[in-house]
Amino acid sequence: MIRGFCTHEIRKEKELTGCLWDFSPRQGEHAGQIYQVATPCCWESHPDFNHYRGEGDYTTSFYAKGNIRLEFKGVSHTASIFLDGKQIASHYNAYTIFDVIVRNLEEGEHTLTVRANNRFSKKSALHIPNDYMSYDGVSRPVILQELAGAYIKWIHVTPSKNQGKWQAEVEVCIENIENSPTCLAVQAELGDNTILWENVNLDANSQITLKSTQIFDNVIPWTADCPKLYKIKGYLLQNDKKIDDTIDRFGFREIKIEGKHILLNGQKLKIKGLCRHEDHPQFGCALPYAAMAADLELLKHLGANSVRTAHYPNDELFLDLCDEQGILVWEENHARGLSEEDMRNPYFEQQAEQVIHEMITAHYNHPSIYIWGILNECASETEYGKICYEAQLNLVKQLDSSRPHSFASCKFKTDICFGLPDVVSYNIYPLWYHDTPPEEYLDDLYQWVQKETEGAGKPFMITEIGAGGIYGCRNAYHSKWTEEYQAEALERQLSAVLSYEDCIGVYIWQFCDIRVSDEWFGGRPRTMNNKGIVDEYRRPKLAYQTVKKMFA
Repeated sequence: MIRGFCTHEIRKEKELTGCLWDFSPRQGEHAGQIYQVATPCCWESHPDFNHYRGEGDYTTSFYAKGNIRLEFKGVSHTASIFLDGKQIASHYNAYTIFDVIVRNLEEGEHTLTVRANNRFSKKSALHIPNDYMSYDGVSRPVILQELAGAYIKWIHVTPSKNQGKWQAEVEVCIENIENSPTCLAVQAELGDNTILWENVNLDANSQITLKSTQIFDNVIPWTADCPKLYKIKGYLLQNDKKIDDTIDRFGFREIKIEGKHILLNGQKLKIKGLCRHEDHPQFGCALPYAAMAADLELLKHLGANSVRTAHYPNDELFLDLCDEQGILVWEENHARGLSEEDMRNPYFEQQAEQVIHEMITAHYNHPSIYIWGILNECASETEYGKICYEAQLNLVKQLDSSRPHSFASCKFKTDICFGLPDVVSYNIYPLWYHDTPPEEYLDDLYQWVQKETEGAGKPFMITEIGAGGIYGCRNAYHSKWTEEYQAEALERQLSAVLSYEDCIGVYIWQFCDIRVSDEWFGGRPRTMNNKGIVDEYRRPKLAYQTVKKMFA
């Protein structure tokens, strides 16, 4: 499934995934053997490849001619793309969209091979052994599109309110893929409003971005209770004929910072959320649409109004569901727990900034995303780390000034970066990694932020809190790892956080139990991070009812 709505009426496209592809590992005892696998998929879901690290070829065929665009929604975690045996592209990072344009393809049947590689190396600064699993495979859809000589790369809508009236700035990016210049008309339609740019000249192999702002009447704003979505349609016209289009959705909503609060359409937000990994024992990170929807049903049943995409950009299908159901989203770039040494990897900054570029460009229009996050629990206590945080937060603001940004810190009273983000965010685990009472620990931390850091006066939230509990593990003395202890710890933690006047909200760590890297197994029973409110199969633990009660 590509999206939950039609994204093109003129540009021809079809999904290449959603069917069987040939898979062949390139190393190990099964090297060279061919398996038929349903895509999208992770090879760790196959019984022969639960622990396979190496390269694997996914191959399919398609019929096409002329200019084509191949869009890859997610390949983990390094991808090499081959068309008819010739390499045409490569990409790093599992969780962002990339594409490749092929010009003047000869008419006929063609072979597409995606070579995925999940090996860790010095050239991989973001995918490292970690407290979650780096799955591999063609984990999100692959799309084939037929293009004219020019096409719309993306269209962004930025809603805002001015003197009580809603307005929207529309940006359209067009690329000419021909070796000669062209002249086009560009049209954007938002409901009854139409924007027209006439006589747009593009040089050969060039692109241009056009902007315009429109005022709107009779708008229904996007809210949690009424998540109204509008469509933006962009068209390219040549000699009055539409030759290309793209369709996306957005919502009229405005996010602002006012003192210690984040406002949605002028109303103060109180976040009651959970952190969620894309992880399932049957599907790895390639969750089907129905599984994503089922996760959201559980989140809503708990009384949550927000989800944090730990620790990477999520599948746009999940974001579509959040848009449709009024669930607020904290989305962040891909980095977790990196030390200063990790961040000094010569590939780190380029790879992290690439994720930011690709994440914001692709997900800009989702009204559910109310904040961008970066660099979870990285070296924000060091001067070198501060340089990285500043560069990446500046990039976020450059790409999208309409949303606030933040990062989740775990550096207790040592963080030096709180002058940089719009929101101060902390991950804390009282009653789990230490026995300090939660209310005492939270107040001590907050007072330090206000008195000793440049984060004073900013919105403050808790982005992780929780305790481990193994499903079915219970005993009379409620020891750690039992369901009883997890439920009791969460009740005390949430009581402290939700009642703290200067804390704007909380994200529980985490929604479901997840698999961790085999190299990370120490301290993680079952080779799982067991802090889920439900287990990996979404079976509720005792903590489920506790969270439901506290969120209500």
